[in-house]
This record gives sequence, structure tokens and C-alpha cells, in this order.
Amino acid sequence: MSLDKSLQQAVTDVPECVAAGYVDMSTGMLLGAKTVDSHPAEVLEVVAAATAEMFQGTNVSLIESMFKKSRGVPDDGHHYFQEMIVMSDNLIHVFMRSKANEDHILVLVCRKSANLGMVLTKARGSLPTVEKAA
Repeated sequence: MSLDKSLQQAVTDVPECVAAGYVDMSTGMLLGAKTVDSHPAEVLEVVAAATAEMFQGTNVSLIESMFKKSRGVPDDGHHYFQEMIVMSDNLIHVFMRSKANEDHILVLVCRKSANLGMVLTKARGSLPTVEKAA
């Protein structure tokens, strides 16, 4: 399955999902995106940059290092934060680090009326298919 098809499948499977994207943080590029509405390319590129900042920003990296040190976990490049959820006025934004490639993040955006538990369950179920397609 292609990346575009796997992202479209995620939009279909995740409750009230309005957009899905796949970000490569090593390059800062949005590898693919599917939305139910059209969005300017500039908006989508900012999503990729914001995702990289959320997962790899200076303060986030510092917190990860501190958590690893306090737990006696070696600082071997493995990332401590795997998922982030951002609730905005109207939307649920789910960011999930790929297990196959820690530099890749699946981004899903759903209407706030969606059941958060189902969103997370379906999003986690979509991740392996997107990872294989990337």
C-alpha cells in the first residue's frame, strides 16, 4: 500500500478524522498528507516544522535526558516521548512517533467531538500500516 493510501485509510478509520500526515523529522519534510478539506501547502509545511519542534526542541530534549538520567536509562538516542495529544478549541491533534523509524511522526487531526479513547485506539492501530508504506 502506498503512503497516500495508508494515510487515507487512517483518515477513514480514525473517528471524525479530518487530516493525517507523516513527518520525517530528520529532514523536516512532510512525507505525505491527506485532508478532507484542501489546505494551503504553507500550512502543511508549518505542521511538519511544529511537529519536529514538539518532539526535538531544546527543552523537550532536555526533559528527555533528565528523565533518562533519573531512571538510570542510557542516553543512547532512543526517544522517551512517543505520543503527544494537543486539544485545541475545535480539534484533537494526535502525534505518534513511529516504532519502526523514530524520526517519523504520524499526525492525525480529529474533530473535538470524537471520543478520545477511540481516537487513540484507532490511531495506534493505523500506525503500523503507515509505517510499512513509508
